[in-house]
Amino acid sequence: MSASNLRGATAIVGIGHAGLGSAGGHTDMEILALAARRAVADAGLKMSDIDGLCTCSASATMWAMPVAEYLGMRPRFIDSTMLGGSSFVAHLEPAMHALMAGQCNAVLVCYGSTQRTSTLDRAAVGKMRAVLDPLPYEAPYQPLQPITSYALAASRHMHEYGTTREQLAEVAVAARRWAQLNPLAYSRDALTIEDVLQARMVSDPLSVRDCCLLTDGAGAFVLTRADLARTLPHEPAYVLGCATEVWHRQISSMENLTVTAASRSGPRAFAAAGLSPGDVDALCLYDAFTINVVLFLEDLGFCPKGEGGRFVSGGNIAPGGSLAVNTNGGGLSFGHPGMYGVFLILEAVEQLRGSAGQRQQRADVALVHGNGATLSSQSTALLGTGATL
Repeated sequence: MSASNLRGATAIVGIGHAGLGSAGGHTDMEILALAARRAVADAGLKMSDIDGLCTCSASATMWAMPVAEYLGMRPRFIDSTMLGGSSFVAHLEPAMHALMAGQCNAVLVCYGSTQRTSTLDRAAVGKMRAVLDPLPYEAPYQPLQPITSYALAASRHMHEYGTTREQLAEVAVAARRWAQLNPLAYSRDALTIEDVLQARMVSDPLSVRDCCLLTDGAGAFVLTRADLARTLPHEPAYVLGCATEVWHRQISSMENLTVTAASRSGPRAFAAAGLSPGDVDALCLYDAFTINVVLFLEDLGFCPKGEGGRFVSGGNIAPGGSLAVNTNGGGLSFGHPGMYGVFLILEAVEQLRGSAGQRQQRADVALVHGNGATLSSQSTALLGTGATL
């Protein structure tokens, strides 16, 4: 089935989260299960109705199997593709094809991590990842990954386009202002541009306030065919278009440090949805670092290449600005449990449902964009209300 024929054929019908900020002593699996059961209940379904599963983890290579076992599932469709933080946006497309092929009827996409409170030996985990995910062109130089890679991209953007540290700080401050409207956000205290500039430098030009949080958290959502979605309790969030692109793994293999694969996944998703950037009411962008938002706004077509720094200035993406970006506070202030992509979708659905409280926008179309590894994997999805069909 072509991408255009998939437009509006499936919808997200249930969402759930658990263990945000701190899991309170629970494990990755336990908070994942809590989030999963909340998402299924939110959809008005039972776990026995779920016959598809998409999940992955940075700490386990066969994560989907113990998840199915723990949840008591025997899924007819399963996808455990691991693309880093973009994985849970990327899972949409294969799940949609499985649903439309009749392979399954309801797909659970779920993730859980206790990265902040886990008692796992971080050094041992790091060694395991070095074996399973080698970076032969970069590892000999012992970079501080992933921030070294993002600092390179930020430095190049500053050199090529005149982007400033103050403009990057605008991204962090905007995220914090949104987080102050979200009672579930981990960081809600005041943050100024000066605070970001004076914060401890981690990898020049990125300070600690240019970097995402380190938190626990689990998120889950349920995807069904549109005909079933319309019989369930909540207004469906229809999937209008989605696309994933991967151009490299190591930042040293990027052809241009200021152009990501979002410049391809975005246009493909827009084409499938029959929409353009001007149709989008709310953006949920993977902001592992402040430079991400600048790059993705450019690559997704919300401003010309090189204009991202100026575009975010003056509170343009903060509450009251012209474009609502990361309305939950993003990875910079809401939370970031290792991989953040699933929470992008949860916030988009909240906005489309009209259930986002003080941060609510008038939204019929939401764009979700996931990023994985070191600007390596890019996944874009457009979600809409029934009014968009």
